[in-house]
Amino acid sequence: MEKYLYIALFAPLASSLFAALFGMSPKKMFVGVIASILLGISFLASVVLALYVNQTGEGIHVTMMEWIGAGDLLVPFGFLVDQVSVTMMVVVTLVSTVVHIYSIGYMDHDKSFNRFFSYLSAFVFSMLVLVMSDNFAGLFIGWEGVGVCSWLLIGFWYHKPDVSVEENPSISPSWAANEAFIVNRIADLGMLVGIFILFWNTGSLQYDVVFAQIPHLSEAVLVAAATALFIGAMGKSAQFPLHTWLTDAMEGPTPVSALIHAATMVTAGVFLVIRANPIFMVTPDVSYFIAALGTFVAFFAASMALVNRDLKRIIAYSTLSQLGYMFAAAGLGAYWIALFHLAAHAFFKALLFLGAGNVMHAMHDELDIFKMGGLKKSMRWTYIYMGVASLALAGIPPLAGFFSKDAIIETAFNEGRLILWAILVLTAGMTAFYSFRQVFLTFEGDRRYEEFGIHPHEMYKFVLIAMAPLAILAVIAGFFQSAFHSFITQLLPNYEMSAHTHHLVWILGAIVLAFAVGGIALAWIKYSKGLKRSEKVENGFLYKLLKNQYYIPKFYADFISKPYAMISELLWKSVDMKIVDATVDGIARLLYNGGDSARKMQTGNLSNNLNWMGVGLVSLLLVATITALIG
Repeated sequence: MEKYLYIALFAPLASSLFAALFGMSPKKMFVGVIASILLGISFLASVVLALYVNQTGEGIHVTMMEWIGAGDLLVPFGFLVDQVSVTMMVVVTLVSTVVHIYSIGYMDHDKSFNRFFSYLSAFVFSMLVLVMSDNFAGLFIGWEGVGVCSWLLIGFWYHKPDVSVEENPSISPSWAANEAFIVNRIADLGMLVGIFILFWNTGSLQYDVVFAQIPHLSEAVLVAAATALFIGAMGKSAQFPLHTWLTDAMEGPTPVSALIHAATMVTAGVFLVIRANPIFMVTPDVSYFIAALGTFVAFFAASMALVNRDLKRIIAYSTLSQLGYMFAAAGLGAYWIALFHLAAHAFFKALLFLGAGNVMHAMHDELDIFKMGGLKKSMRWTYIYMGVASLALAGIPPLAGFFSKDAIIETAFNEGRLILWAILVLTAGMTAFYSFRQVFLTFEGDRRYEEFGIHPHEMYKFVLIAMAPLAILAVIAGFFQSAFHSFITQLLPNYEMSAHTHHLVWILGAIVLAFAVGGIALAWIKYSKGLKRSEKVENGFLYKLLKNQYYIPKFYADFISKPYAMISELLWKSVDMKIVDATVDGIARLLYNGGDSARKMQTGNLSNNLNWMGVGLVSLLLVATITALIG
């Protein structure tokens, strides 16, 4: 099985290097085709590994070489394929393959077509390193790798002009890429601290060694390590207050949003908590904080999606909200449910993003849903795909979201966290409302786009065919919940509902379903006939609060970014230039002038040289005499 491990891991790297060979060349269609084939091979190898792990119940552990050896620190370049990592591998490679094929059509007219595929495949390789590594150091290398690739992909259209956030909510790709990179670097410092704490107290970074020593570690050490690791997870999975970068990252190409910001990188934080579950299981206070924060973020992000008009940003807020659901499950100890929702969510959320890309392509890059409407006649398949994905997201049976999201809400009830349960139920209704608000305003009602001279058209047929597997999985993935439960609990803790909750499961499900159906019905009443003139202008306080993201970006800009820039400029001009540079330049001038003056001594005249030798001799004798007298 080792060869399949290597194929799954290194096929995306080969794809990236191959595409890079043509990075500066004009568009070559075969670059996208070969890159997609290599990603498909990686997916097939991942499936073979998943079948093997399922049949044998055993993981595959490969050590390629000794990587880091310094004192007591020994870190091998090793990889582990077990139930958790192989689940992530299958999800990552499947979505990546679809996105690569989709990108052939979406990036068809982009002059940097080849470079895009190089970056995209490099990201997949980094993500696989992250999930397959058998130690925290390897995980961190993949963690930083996806960060760099994300920066490259978000800022892919770096040539677009820089626009101030205050002047225009549509910021530039370069600004968004830098924001994502910087915010994640802040969080990654916390993760590094957590890794250092674990090594300092266990002497190893190998998962099995670290987890085996947990019973011997003090509570303070475990709480510190768990807290620091979760700070890293907060950045990568865009949890409050490190959430602002995710929606701004929508400035990148839509395939990037479908891959990175729906199915892979943003779920890395959830993966970290699931992978390090032995640490979080023995730190209940940290775990409850994770659950509470996740619940808050689920509601917080959903509230902002209620009023947003940008098609991709609505889906981005939805992603942020669903990440909150995943953290809520993980924080409550239902790690396998969190992982199941991660996988199911990846399918229908990637489908939503790709559908948004189809709309954007048809509408000449227009993303304002208030300028759309009536697109279902010209984009029938995209309408079906986004409708199916929205039903799954809303948790309508028997689609995937019904099984995975409802299980999380039931977990909150089962744990007696009724406040968290109520918030998650309310959020489910909000999710259904904003999901179908965007569907109805985009595809139903009057054709508002005609006012702007836009003539929409459906995407290429091969692109629509490539999206089909995601649509199918969005429908049927929930039926594999029991099989997934049996498979994953060979490794993860077997969380099950209590008898009390089990007896109430139909009632709990009916409550959530009522909120979801109510949200869809409300969206239908308000938006199925188009956009009413009274709704084109909103001036209420709550509307402005949500539209401006609770003024958090403005707060960051006014009280963090601007003061930091002012302090930096002050230190640059007052300290760096007037003190540091002046001192360094003064010493340089002194040495230069001294050398220039001393150069005049070198006349080449023998008599002059003898005179200077005499001066030097007298000076030495004088110094020696003074030293002797003092001594």
